[in-house]
Amino acid sequence: MTPDLRIGLVGFGKIARDQHLPAIAATPGAKLVAVASPHSRAPGVANYPSLEAMLAGEPGLDAIAMCQPPQVRYQAARAALAAGKHVFLEKPPGATVSEVEALIVQAKGQGVTLFASWHSRHAAAVAPARAWLDGRALRKVTVTWKEDVRHWHPGQTWIWQAGGFGVFDPGINALSILTEILHEPVLLSRSDLETPSNRQAPIAASLSLRTTSGIPIEAVFDFRQTGPQSWDIAVEAEDGRMLLSDGGAKLAIDGAAQATSREGEYPAMYRHFAELVRSGRSDVDLAPLRLVADAFLCGRFRSVEPFED
Repeated sequence: MTPDLRIGLVGFGKIARDQHLPAIAATPGAKLVAVASPHSRAPGVANYPSLEAMLAGEPGLDAIAMCQPPQVRYQAARAALAAGKHVFLEKPPGATVSEVEALIVQAKGQGVTLFASWHSRHAAAVAPARAWLDGRALRKVTVTWKEDVRHWHPGQTWIWQAGGFGVFDPGINALSILTEILHEPVLLSRSDLETPSNRQAPIAASLSLRTTSGIPIEAVFDFRQTGPQSWDIAVEAEDGRMLLSDGGAKLAIDGAAQATSREGEYPAMYRHFAELVRSGRSDVDLAPLRLVADAFLCGRFRSVEPFED
């Protein structure tokens, strides 16, 4: 019998509690052993105030899942890799592209697994959407990703700081799906960013993108949505129309709903992570993060009214 993958979790905020804990519990061959957090405690496992304390107190850990804000994730991931642990990175995998590239090199040198987990790519309808698009002549793609930041990120000041991504924290989910379902690279043409006058990260963004063959893509991200939330990717092909909605959970072809898998995003990711560890592989796709970096690099910035949570 293969021994359990013994996992330590760093950071114990909303995502860790709501998604990582139940996903690890639902993954055969995986076991949560310890949590490192300076402010919160998890029931039924060992708790430590820091990653360093957890590594010292739990030498038998096989893997570390990083769930802290991206601004502080690099040093923690570096320490875990140096200790010979496999590393699972919550999205976005780092605050910069160069940080994650350095982790890729380190993981290869240590002979351990590094996994950049784009959870939206594991939504139920994403794989069927990619299959439907394969070989089709496409005309245009429209991305609409609008949500209420006060509902999804209440009091999370880190998201408004430099390196916190602002509206690109959810927007990168859309870009992760986009770069997964299209069968060619995606390039940025234009970026318009709206940043509250009292914040350092954008509250809204409008991107013009294209594939390498010239298929136009328009994307709108907004943190100020109230009422129904919008997480949609619409694709017009020469022979039909596809709508991927509800963050990748639902698929419609020419208006007709399609059957999809019932497996959740995070259980699917942990199953994949366990498979990567068993096979001695890593999985780190930087395409979504590069597009966000390009959006900031080429962005036309406009200051808008202050945002108060």
